[in-house]
Amino acid sequence: MPDKKRCGWCEGDELYEYYHDKEWGVPVYGDDKLFEFLILETFQAGLSWITVLRKRENFRKAFDQFNYKKIANYKQSKIDLLLQDAGIIRNKLKINATVTNAQAFIKIQEEFGSFSKYIWGFVNGKPIKNTFNSLEDIPANSPLSNTISKDLKKRGFKFVGTTVVYAHMQATGMVNDHIRDCFRYNEV
Repeated sequence: MPDKKRCGWCEGDELYEYYHDKEWGVPVYGDDKLFEFLILETFQAGLSWITVLRKRENFRKAFDQFNYKKIANYKQSKIDLLLQDAGIIRNKLKINATVTNAQAFIKIQEEFGSFSKYIWGFVNGKPIKNTFNSLEDIPANSPLSNTISKDLKKRGFKFVGTTVVYAHMQATGMVNDHIRDCFRYNEV
C-alpha cells in the first residue's frame, strides 16, 4: 500500500507494516487474544516490538498457543525447556512471570467473568481515540496506564509496568494511537 500513509514506526519492514495494517489498534475483546498480547508485551519490556513480532510464531508454539490454563500449570521441567528454546526470548524472569501472569489472569476471570470485562472496564468498554499528529506526540504511558499497571501488580501480575500496559492498550485497541493522517486512524 505505497499510496497509503502509515504511522512512521512501521514503515520499511513488511512484517511491521502487516501488523500495523491488520492488528495494531484494532479492539480486542477475546480473552485468548488479550492474554497473547499481554504475554508478548511482557517479553517486549526493554526490547523492540519488532524483535518480539519476529518470534511470535515461536512463542505461540513454545507457550502452547498462549493457552493460559496450560501455562498456569507449567512445572519447572517445562520452564527449563523454555529456557533452552532459542526461538523465543530466553529470559528466566519473564518466563516465570508468564506462568504467574497466567495464574493471575485466571483469578481475574473468576472475579469479573472475563479478563476482557476487567480490562475494558477501565475505558467503559470503548476505545479512547487520541488525536496525535506525529509519532513524537504519542506518549509511552498515561495516567490510565499507571492506574491499570498498579491494579495488575496488586493482583499479582509481573512485568506490567506502565509502559508495558500502555503498549498493551495500543495493541489491543483500548487506545487508538494511529496518527491522524494514517489510513488506519478512522478505520479502527
